[in-house]
Amino acid sequence: MPINPTPINEGSLESKKQIRRNEKEDIIFTLLTPKFSFEDMVLDEVTYNTIQDIMSTLEYSDLIYNKWGLSKVIKEQKSMCANFYGEPGTGKTMAANAIANHLGKKILRVNYADIESKYVGETSKNLVKLFNEAKKVDALLLFDEADALLSRRVTDMSNATDVSVNQTRSVLLTLLETYTGMIIFTTNFISNFDSAFMRRIPYHVRFDLPNGELRVKLWHHYLVPELPADVNIEEISEKYPGISACDIVNATLMASLKAARNNLMRVPQEYFEEALKHIKDSMLANSKNQTVKVEARDVSQEYALSQIKTKEEVSNDCDGINFRSGFFSRS
Repeated sequence: MPINPTPINEGSLESKKQIRRNEKEDIIFTLLTPKFSFEDMVLDEVTYNTIQDIMSTLEYSDLIYNKWGLSKVIKEQKSMCANFYGEPGTGKTMAANAIANHLGKKILRVNYADIESKYVGETSKNLVKLFNEAKKVDALLLFDEADALLSRRVTDMSNATDVSVNQTRSVLLTLLETYTGMIIFTTNFISNFDSAFMRRIPYHVRFDLPNGELRVKLWHHYLVPELPADVNIEEISEKYPGISACDIVNATLMASLKAARNNLMRVPQEYFEEALKHIKDSMLANSKNQTVKVEARDVSQEYALSQIKTKEEVSNDCDGINFRSGFFSRS
């Protein structure tokens, strides 16, 4: 499976075309260079320490499993797999980038739409290809909006689409049991996760909207000394609760651009407040009257059943993956 080693600016048009399909539904995965480090982040102490625990699994696995004897009672050692969940804009993807940066890895970033196929059985095959590629290049595997992939399986299968969905979930569960690389899932809707995935993922890290103290730290972080801003940080932090770090970034950019456009030598607090009000208004409008449309693709029931693979067949297809229970190790 070919990989494009060129880093891509995620804000560019090209970054939205990381996966290319041909007529045979083949896919090409693109490696991304991490954009952030922990120095770029402002996290609360609990979240930061939990992330450090996740990264320490590689360093201390030999100590706790071999020297401290946990391997005698815990036969299936947990891999470096984590789920980051919480409100949008709270730093989940940014933290995944920081982890990859710290570990010296590149990122294979995937959304469910990137691997989904209109052909029954092909989505599961694409998952296997994805894990093979991540293992081959020793990359951090990042699933954005993972609730689309890890949602509850259908218990009362009424059509071939249900069969296909359950097949994909089962294949992924098998891969998670045996894969030894680093995997991070991010989601805004952890309540949609299937309980089987909750058990397979050892770390679930909650990213909350910043409290007043953290908002002050975030404003200080983004209002760099070179920016000529007249802002009472404590006042604006208290006046506008319920905003994310991403909202603070956007408000800073909006206020700065408006000041530059109006030929001002300094950015007034008024502009920051206007930007924050705009953001809060858009959030309120977005929360009203939201509907979700789900479209199912019907195929032959017989064909769907014929595509289902057993756990052993999936393992045989995963050439290149180290199928053993254990921690992630560099090969």
